[in-house]
Amino acid sequence: MKYTLKKLSSTIVTLIVVSLCVFLAFNVLPGDPAIRMLGLEASPELVAQTREKMGLNDPVLVRYFRWFIAFLQGDFGTSYTYSVPVSSLIMSKVPITLTLGILAFLFTVVISIPVGIATAKYENGILDRIITVINQVIMAIPPFFSGILITFIFGMILKLFTPGGFVSYTEDIRGFLRYLFFPSIAIAFPKIAMTVRMLRGNLIDESGKDYARTAYSRGNNTNGVLYRHVLKNAMIPVITFLGMALADMVAGSIVVEQVFNIPGISRILLSSISNRDYPVVEAIIMGIAIIVIGVNFLVDIIYRVIDPRIEIED
Repeated sequence: MKYTLKKLSSTIVTLIVVSLCVFLAFNVLPGDPAIRMLGLEASPELVAQTREKMGLNDPVLVRYFRWFIAFLQGDFGTSYTYSVPVSSLIMSKVPITLTLGILAFLFTVVISIPVGIATAKYENGILDRIITVINQVIMAIPPFFSGILITFIFGMILKLFTPGGFVSYTEDIRGFLRYLFFPSIAIAFPKIAMTVRMLRGNLIDESGKDYARTAYSRGNNTNGVLYRHVLKNAMIPVITFLGMALADMVAGSIVVEQVFNIPGISRILLSSISNRDYPVVEAIIMGIAIIVIGVNFLVDIIYRVIDPRIEIED
């Protein structure tokens, strides 16, 4: 319980610091949202009235606390560009980006763990050497470039999907998931390669320790030692990495959405940045930050449950 409370308090402090940085960053950038909203031809009087109505004349810390308290209450403000609540503007896009990130995570887990076990089991064999080379290549390719290659090969040459032919989840859930298959693979590729490499190294390292040799001396075969003893210890750092990877995949989905022309959060985020629509940008970035910080918190708790040897620093 003490460990959990310590991690929770650290998570809350981190969230507050991130929120302050996000708010200040967008409030020191050049450009007046009131002028952006009204246009360059607006009179100074109208601009002054609009700034007063938007609360832009208040001290920055006053505006921050007002925004942060409202955010905690679920009020993300009103879009400067569209004059509608930010929540209604982005909520329809959130399921798309989240689904894309979660699919990428599932592909990472389903593919990387069996492959990692196989490469460790047949260390220095042909399979191990081939996968090691493939891993090195994949880790050098960023997701957006993987997306371009996938679009060209599987979309334009093999015709397995129609580039740009996005299907909304409100119209056809199967078509929606089918279209997100290839973008999620593009996001997952680097994480799969990293996870395979990490798991392979951990398994080989754990297999050489005393408890593994003791298990062999008791008559256990390779599979018995691997699955009953070694795998659990080797998976502990991998679980931590996968937890952080999940948050990274949700954030990374924004880049891949642009490659595959997916109408997720990225489209609103980029247009809002160019339009100085700070409430929308702040809400999206804070949402991503909450996912990243929240997942890391859960990973720490799971890590503690799996490995009780973790000491609590007073």
